[in-house]
Order: sequence, then structure tokens, then C-alpha cells
Amino acid sequence: KSDAGPRGDQVWLFDWMVGEVMDALERTGQAENTLIIATSDNGALPGDRLPGKHGMDAYRLYDHKSCGDWRGYKSHIWEGGHREPFIARWPGHIAPGSVSEQLVCLSDFMATCAAIVGEALPNDAAEDSFDILPALLGADTPVRPDLIHHSVTGAFSIRRDDWKLVLGTQASGGWPPPSDRGTDFDAPGQLYDIARDPEEQDNVWAERPDVVARLTALLDGYRESGRTAPTR
Repeated sequence: KSDAGPRGDQVWLFDWMVGEVMDALERTGQAENTLIIATSDNGALPGDRLPGKHGMDAYRLYDHKSCGDWRGYKSHIWEGGHREPFIARWPGHIAPGSVSEQLVCLSDFMATCAAIVGEALPNDAAEDSFDILPALLGADTPVRPDLIHHSVTGAFSIRRDDWKLVLGTQASGGWPPPSDRGTDFDAPGQLYDIARDPEEQDNVWAERPDVVARLTALLDGYRESGRTAPTR
């Protein structure tokens, strides 16, 4: 019915499902007492997959950019593989029409839900989860200092402040076009000023070895400690 194939119909289906949930909450009188979050765990594919074809020819695009202006798709280390809408509704708590620029991650749900219900988490639980409740309530103070991503082939990225470092590949790190089937952590990677260049077009790895070294050490430290969230 969407005229955009199975993927377009799936988008319509999701929209309908959210409407069904909202209608049920209204009928039962719980809409004003419920936090609703709509988001996704990863980016989209370019479009509908065509068996037997390769590259972008393997997808019907319907003149639609499934990941908007972000570079890359599902499974990639680029922003198109990870950066997603995060829409929250909570009457009496979240200001209608408000927008937050804070960095958040799906792993933050655990600490956030614990904070909402007033439960303390032990140190050996949710080691990468930050409480984003202040951001939901409108605070401007950052709720997490940085964010780690991982591609399907094993490439890591870490973002802190304006910088995003990619290790293990100079390509996509994933399987949709342009596909990248392996990682090499001894090879040069990618570095982007993600605030100035959110579409990741200008790799400044060679120009900023100081930032590369600082973020690499930060990621190594997290790996050694086994956590990114502070002990509780």
C-alpha cells in the first residue's frame, strides 16, 4: 500500500502499531501516566533487496534515502549504521515539542529505568549504561561523556566531544554497499570532526595524530576496565 515495497510497508506498519498502542493507552486512561519511547537499534538497508544482484543494483530505492543524509547503512560503522531518531513522550515530565542534543545510547535504558523507579543498580550490572533521565526532563548537562559503536565485521568507533574515531577499517565495516568484509587494527583508520562533518566526508586521521592517540588510549582503557559507566 505504500508504493515503496516491503520496506515502505514496514514503515507504515510501525506507524500503525504505535497508533494502536496509543489508542489502547487512551482507552484505559493510562496515556497521561506512561513513558513512550520510539527508536531503533540500527540504521536501515538502502531499500528492498533483489536476489542475485550486487552493489546498489541489488536494492530498489524508490527515490527514498532510507538513512537520510547520514553516511552508510545497517551494519556499517558510519553514522547511517547507528544514528537513530529517539522520540519520547511522557506527559507532565517531558516538555511537548522539546529537543535534546545530548548523546544517548540504547544501553542507557537500564540505568534510566532504574532511576525512574528508584532502584539502585549493583556495580556488576549494566556496565555501559548511563542514566539519561536528566536529558529527558530537559537538562542541558551531558549525560554520558562518550559513545562506543561496533560494526558487524568487528570495527570499533568511539565518539567524544566533536570527534569520532574509527579503528580497524578505512571502509564501511559492514556488508551493504560499499561492503567491507574484514578488519585490520594495525592499519590506519578514520577520524571525523563529527560536529563540523556529520556526514563523515573528510577523514582527518593523518592531520590529527594527537586526537587519534588520545581516543585510541581512551578506547583501550575501556576495554581493559570492562566498562564505560563509572562504578556505582
